[in-house]
Amino acid sequence: MAIVRWDPFRELTALQNEVNRLMGRFGTEPVERQSWIPSIDVVETKEGIKFQAELAGMRPEDIHLEVEDNVLTISGERRFEHEVEEDKYYRIERRYGSFSRSIALPQGVLSENIEANYENGVLEVLVPKAEEAKPKRIDVAVKSAPKTVESTSSESKSE
Repeated sequence: MAIVRWDPFRELTALQNEVNRLMGRFGTEPVERQSWIPSIDVVETKEGIKFQAELAGMRPEDIHLEVEDNVLTISGERRFEHEVEEDKYYRIERRYGSFSRSIALPQGVLSENIEANYENGVLEVLVPKAEEAKPKRIDVAVKSAPKTVESTSSESKSE
């Protein structure tokens, strides 16, 4: 059984994020909101846990990875850097701004050996699994057999 640190505000924060996301769909933008949240796929392989984050249009130096208390945090900022002089934008659907995603890592991974690669707009983070503790057989040594003690009893008869 894994021991997980209890955070009393985790459920409250998750609920608030869900309500903010829901309100954003109806056009009522919350006051403080991240500009965008990248999609992340999580895949377990024989070697470890693989995270694939969709970060199209970002430079590698704008992406930050951090592991603290067995929680992987991917953060960064995608900037809108186009100056428009002649053209007019009728619609901008791509999201820009800062983001942060935190994912709890399972027990039994080597967080100090994390590898990250960024190619074609996809950040791939591989968190290797630790060697599982194999059951160890313990031989039971047999000490010499206990000695038996023989006794003789003499009964005296009284008349």
